[in-house]
Amino acid sequence: MSADVDLDHVTIRFGGFTAVKNVTLKINGGEFFSILGPSGCGKTTLLRTISGFVEPTEGRVLIGGQDMAGIGSNKRPTALIFQNLALFPLMSVADNIGYGLRVRGVPKAERRRKAEELLALVALPGQADKKPSELSGGQKQRVAVARALAVEPKVLLLDEPLSALDLRLRQHMRAELRAIQKRVGITFIYITHDQGEALTMSDRIAVMNHGQVEQVGDGRAVYENPTTPFVASFVGENNGLTGTVGGIRNGLATIDTALGQFHGRAGSDLNAGEPATLFIRPEVLRIAASGATPELTAEVEGTAFEGSFTHVALRASNGQALTMTLGRDADAGAIGVGAKIGLAFSGSEALILRSTTGL
Repeated sequence: MSADVDLDHVTIRFGGFTAVKNVTLKINGGEFFSILGPSGCGKTTLLRTISGFVEPTEGRVLIGGQDMAGIGSNKRPTALIFQNLALFPLMSVADNIGYGLRVRGVPKAERRRKAEELLALVALPGQADKKPSELSGGQKQRVAVARALAVEPKVLLLDEPLSALDLRLRQHMRAELRAIQKRVGITFIYITHDQGEALTMSDRIAVMNHGQVEQVGDGRAVYENPTTPFVASFVGENNGLTGTVGGIRNGLATIDTALGQFHGRAGSDLNAGEPATLFIRPEVLRIAASGATPELTAEVEGTAFEGSFTHVALRASNGQALTMTLGRDADAGAIGVGAKIGLAFSGSEALILRSTTGL
């Protein structure tokens, strides 16, 4: 069984500090929903409020349509996986998984049966009698998930659970967590500052900044159509050129910058004469064709080969740093440090957003 989670105008204050500001979200039952943002943006506070460890100063938290006001964390249909996993080192894997059931008075034989059933679910059969110290980082992670699932929550809350793992294991565990969520079908709410985790695992993502939700959408929408300068800058790499909007027509806008006038897709609430930023993803920048007029020129400062891609560090004529990402089919090896190259991109590949504070 899964449950919807509704945050209704939730504000959370600690003394004079407002950690979360008027957040309204609807998280659908059975959804893998990520809350993405930098450290200090309020995402963990929001998770702790859903779990019952923090009460909202204003607004309501509803789970399965029921207002959670006054209902403690131990009475809510949720389970929380902490960043440090918090496995008991002297207990066996089976006893760790069955701990919540033990607290609830479930008999030992039933706890053991449930632990073995969940170990099979998280692809760890035969590990019940081991101690956590005998497991790898990824195996410990799966034990923590099994322990949380043992109490049959309707909503599983995960607070940056992969942050302590190395890159290769994190990438593997992304797929594991997503597969487990699909198998059990319950609502997952996942907190992360890692855009790669959010983009690869989530049905939808809420991007937070300074205690507020700036955008909610699936990964492709958030990446390709950010609605604020913060989202454009935080989710993926972006080159931002500041300037003034010249005009808007048929969904495209012009912007006058220190490097010249450019075209791009017009973001919402964009008006002529306003300050704005042109965002160009590194992967849409390319070397201008021979004989063609480039959109702009820049000097190569260095290259970084990364297997499938080569990242090219550039410096524009006004001193602004730019990044271009080339695929394996591009002749990146011919680009020498100090070379001046012409760059091209299409207006339909760039986005112009009205400038706001908080970048």
